[in-house]
Amino acid sequence: MIHELPVWFEWASLAALIILLAADLAIVGRRPHVPSMKESGLWVGFYVALALVFGLVMLAVGGTAPAGEFYAGWLTEYSLSVDNLFVFVIIMSRFAVPKQHQQMVLMVGIIIALVLRGAFILAGAAILEQFVWVFYLFGAFLIYTAIKLVAGGDDEEEFKENVAIRLLRRVLPVSKDYDGAKVRTVVDGKKLFTPMLVVFVAIGSTDLLFALDSIPAIFGLTKDPFIVFTANIFALMGLRQLYFLLGGLLERLVYLPIALSVILGFIGVKLILEALHTNTLPFINGGEHVAWAPEIPIWLSLAVILGSIAVATVASLAKTRRTATMAARATGSDEGSDVAAPEVTGPTADGATSPEVAEPTATGRETPGR
Repeated sequence: MIHELPVWFEWASLAALIILLAADLAIVGRRPHVPSMKESGLWVGFYVALALVFGLVMLAVGGTAPAGEFYAGWLTEYSLSVDNLFVFVIIMSRFAVPKQHQQMVLMVGIIIALVLRGAFILAGAAILEQFVWVFYLFGAFLIYTAIKLVAGGDDEEEFKENVAIRLLRRVLPVSKDYDGAKVRTVVDGKKLFTPMLVVFVAIGSTDLLFALDSIPAIFGLTKDPFIVFTANIFALMGLRQLYFLLGGLLERLVYLPIALSVILGFIGVKLILEALHTNTLPFINGGEHVAWAPEIPIWLSLAVILGSIAVATVASLAKTRRTATMAARATGSDEGSDVAAPEVTGPTADGATSPEVAEPTATGRETPGR
């Protein structure tokens, strides 16, 4: 349902979030650098705490229903956004983005993604308001995606430039080299765009492609476009720092696709049950509502989302720890369980990116841009 939250609260929240994003962009632009693990951890903690506080404010203003939906939507979007980081690693290496400018790339790409997602959310809300039966399609698509996450986990494909990037290259003159963080430069007296513009579009458009499953998923938890949009903002705001913080942990989350599959599958079933409960299609139960279709409460959705993420994280870390211990014993090392995990590609502790970029084999999601 769409909650009757105070108009002043919605406008004040959106204004505050826009100011926060602008301030974050200004900070990154003024001091380009590779963030340390400590700095990244503090920023991730700040954004997580901010989301938790926002949910509490929503609880005080609107009650338990909108607050519960916000937390469920935020956790779902955040967990799905972690999966995006695998492809972001590949994009950074594919375009050889200088390490000190990777923060700027991520920040601008995320802002582009938020603008595009905003349009996507408004369109989705309008469609759902007029055509409730679309929930059948959303639910079936999420269940299909959930199955594909598990079944397609061994597919390794390189990042391919999508239509937007290819069109950009054809239309605009792009230089071969970067010029700091600039998007325009002068080469032999000619004004050209730098590869930085292409990377901005790559990050933003790639995230939008991933939103094809995350947006229907959150609409399965709430129909309120304000909650959907704010949950997306909070999920994406900390993604830049999470990129540098996780680094080696990305490859250790081997069971993340299974957790995401459970979450998407659960929400897909929830959507179909809700569609049955409000059914108007004439070829299903004669166009009447299906009385036996249960409504899944938001507390159960929260429990499934939190439980799936927690179990997958603990199981993944235990498995990689066990694998490292067995490898150490097999090689006769005295290090035992202290042996490091297999080499990871992507951002390291100092933000560097290894020269050889492995495919994101820990996820089953398709590489975007096909």
